[in-house]
Amino acid sequence: MSFPLLTATAVLPALGAVATAAVPAARRTAAKWLALVASLATFVLAIAVLVRFDPDGARYQLTESHAWISAFGVRYELGVDGIGVALVALTALLIPFVILAGWHDADPLETGSRRWRPTQGFFALILAVEAMVIISFEATDVFLFYIFFEAMLIPLYFLIGGFGDRAHEHGEETAATQRSYAAVKFLLYNLAGGLIMLAAVIGLYVVAGNFSLAEIAQARANGSLHMATSTERWLFLGFFFAFAVKAPLWPLHTWLPNAMGEATAPVAVLITAVVDKVGTFAMLRFCLQLFPEASKWATPVILVLALISILYGALLAVGQRDIKRLVAYASISHFGFIIMGIFAMTSQGQSGATLYMVNHGISTAALLLVAGFLISRRGSRLIADYGGVQKVAPVLAGTFLIGGLATLSLPGLAPFVSEFLVLVGTFTRHPAIGIIATFGIVLAALYTLVLYQRTMTGPVKPQVSAMPDLRVRELVVVAPLIVLLIFLGVYPKPVADIVNPAVKQTMSDVHQTDPKPEVEAAK
Repeated sequence: MSFPLLTATAVLPALGAVATAAVPAARRTAAKWLALVASLATFVLAIAVLVRFDPDGARYQLTESHAWISAFGVRYELGVDGIGVALVALTALLIPFVILAGWHDADPLETGSRRWRPTQGFFALILAVEAMVIISFEATDVFLFYIFFEAMLIPLYFLIGGFGDRAHEHGEETAATQRSYAAVKFLLYNLAGGLIMLAAVIGLYVVAGNFSLAEIAQARANGSLHMATSTERWLFLGFFFAFAVKAPLWPLHTWLPNAMGEATAPVAVLITAVVDKVGTFAMLRFCLQLFPEASKWATPVILVLALISILYGALLAVGQRDIKRLVAYASISHFGFIIMGIFAMTSQGQSGATLYMVNHGISTAALLLVAGFLISRRGSRLIADYGGVQKVAPVLAGTFLIGGLATLSLPGLAPFVSEFLVLVGTFTRHPAIGIIATFGIVLAALYTLVLYQRTMTGPVKPQVSAMPDLRVRELVVVAPLIVLLIFLGVYPKPVADIVNPAVKQTMSDVHQTDPKPEVEAAK
């Protein structure tokens, strides 16, 4: 089949972004519908990629390869393995919900406001981010990946700084200042990581002579590529630093609470449920595949940093007064679990980490989008401004509870399987790390249930007494995510069957096998 399916999956939202941006300002509704149709069409293409992908086939499938910058060995190379195809599907799934949830987030502000928010620009930027994230999951040329890894920062900068959350207790001037601060901090942190990675990308070319993952892997296998131990470690650190910023891993995480707090809820979902997955995905695809020995060398330190992220993020989530910042710190804790699973160097840990990327995206989207609907009704992000919501808006409260229970990995909901596999995989090789990490589960139950208790239960506060329940558009956004959380919690096999062969290949790349059980099974 000669049709470039992977290219089409990335180009379609890019074309949708251009077309949406070109819609006249007076046709705001047309711009919204155009963006939604483009995102749905992209989802259809992503499903086609998923259907054509054979988990038991070649490592990279639906491959495309074309000469690009021949003088420097740069090629336009795409291909997906089981991990990449799962994350492409996740991205394409979430973007239509992001657009629907943000349907009114970029509507003109009240008369006399000093800020002008072009509606078509908001939705065009979302589609632009989608296109860049998808091609990042598909790129098998390191330089091609780097370009889009960095380019996605630009539309996100404008989404955070130009279309921030309207709910702010200190007025528009202070809100605008904080949005600008969050956007600049996000950009500077990620640009710093990207510049260090650029030095490592150049170093990789000097050593390997090209940027193709397949060619570098083949050269390693046949012994024609010899990389000094110190060189491999420095290159690994350059790549890992950029991915750790994006992930985000402690202590490189501090941009995330600001960005998620000041962005609208749909953009916050875009950041943590979609964009941040590029960092953890790249650790699997690039760090482990390109630098296997350095990955094993750095594992003890990375596991400690991941453990700190788990406990630090959960502890700070417990003390938050702002709903969205609470979810941001909870996400830092969850990304700690993902990174711990990746560097546990066991098949259970890496399978759990990959499933966690998918399931965290769905659960965080469900919780954050319902929180956004709640905040838009009350006009405040502060937990103390709510109380008794379940009595006046029971459907909103019920969906908020399910999203929260998924966040604490309740058995029967999708994240539980992921977290269980990560902990089992970590414990079999690093028991002390696995035991301490379980305290993150206890803290997750604490911050989630306290959040629900303070906002949804108790006496009805006067400010929420007339709060409407979820509307039809909002139900269309939330209901499919809730269904997916329950379905994948009960039956995770479809996703596991896709990612497990890719995880097995990654374990082979780093020359690792699972530890043998200390007690043999009875015969």
